[in-house]
Amino acid sequence: MEKSLFEQMGGTYTQGGDYLIPNLILPKVEDKPIGIWGQRHLQYIKQHKRIFYTNLITSCKLNSYLAEVDERAEEMYLRLVKEMAQEQSVTEQLKAEQPMEWIGRMGNIQSCAREVVNSEVIFV
Repeated sequence: MEKSLFEQMGGTYTQGGDYLIPNLILPKVEDKPIGIWGQRHLQYIKQHKRIFYTNLITSCKLNSYLAEVDERAEEMYLRLVKEMAQEQSVTEQLKAEQPMEWIGRMGNIQSCAREVVNSEVIFV
């Protein structure tokens, strides 16, 4: 019997009942933690970019890709919050003197920064 292309390339099979099952081993992949930004992007690509999502899964690059997106988004978010707070004079002094005003302004700044990160990193 002629060898299959899989066998010619060094692949082997295991008998499973009446079937020959190829012995496939996935490469070792580092499991990196995924934060909230990575999880949001995962949901987006699952729903709107299915082929891209499938390619990431089959190439075993999904986790590293999401970890990179998460890291990039978190850095952008923190940088934007810091810059916007400086531009709008939201300081520690304001926090000490008028805490409710500080909370309101920081909430607004964080919301704006979230929207920017979502539009430029997450939902792309």
